[in-house]
Amino acid sequence: MQHGKYRFIVGFLATPLALYGIFVIWPFIQAIYYSFTDWTGLSPDFKMVGFANYTRMLDDDVFWRSLQHSLLFALLLPLVTLGLALFFAFMLNVGGRHRKGAAITGVRGSGFYKIAYFFPQVLSIAIVALLFQFAYNPNDGVINGTFNAIGLNSVQPDWLGDPNLALWCVMSVLLWSTVGFFVVLFSAGMASIPRDFYEAALLDGASRFTTFFRITLPLLWDTVQSGWVYMGILSLGAEAFAAVQIMTVGPGGPDYSTTVLPLYVYQSAFRDANAAYATTIGVALLVVTLLFAAIVMRLGRRERLEY
Repeated sequence: MQHGKYRFIVGFLATPLALYGIFVIWPFIQAIYYSFTDWTGLSPDFKMVGFANYTRMLDDDVFWRSLQHSLLFALLLPLVTLGLALFFAFMLNVGGRHRKGAAITGVRGSGFYKIAYFFPQVLSIAIVALLFQFAYNPNDGVINGTFNAIGLNSVQPDWLGDPNLALWCVMSVLLWSTVGFFVVLFSAGMASIPRDFYEAALLDGASRFTTFFRITLPLLWDTVQSGWVYMGILSLGAEAFAAVQIMTVGPGGPDYSTTVLPLYVYQSAFRDANAAYATTIGVALLVVTLLFAAIVMRLGRRERLEY
């Protein structure tokens, strides 16, 4: 069985590793290289400028505001999204009333609720952003229209036009569009936990609150940790970019109040024709993403529980 084992492994891994190196690792290396040049992205000609782009980036107020917004996305969105998803999944799977022949049950119609929660995942983030852009319209949007219908005529915020509200409006859209995926993910994990654990805890007098923190969360911790990293990457990457690009004025406004790092990369490259500076910001975004993943994995490290 051991004869030719390594040739067999290398034969299977060589092609996928080569593809990963060409289409993932090599573009990263190119981006780092171009960040030390003055390449415009419109011409094949460029020259080396050393750390000039990084010096400019450190003195760029828009970059620091974008970084602040991206970090806010990465810290708050995973926390709120995973917290809500865990709560809903626990209620759907364990939070039902006692029924005959079953000490632990989910709520009635839990299958329907899972479909309803997961529905936003069927829609692309572009469609979701467009729908909420119309909903947030201050003149004829459904939100202000609802306020009018219930007699709150004086409450008519300019949701996406107010620098104090715009960022929170975008974050709420990302929350709405992603929480359902984690509800289904955590529900699948909870369904695999033996019911005997919950029944034994209830016989010992444990409340549902105690059961969640003593049984459910520890046994789901690996899934929660992976979800935290995944949600953080979404918050720092394509999801945040698409929502801000489509929904906000500018985009990124008003007054850079919703600009995030991926959007600033895009604007620097395609609006300002400064691909070298865009790749510099992209390198900063790469470092932030790697640091985020490393911190989450380090702080979330704990003994693996099996059942």
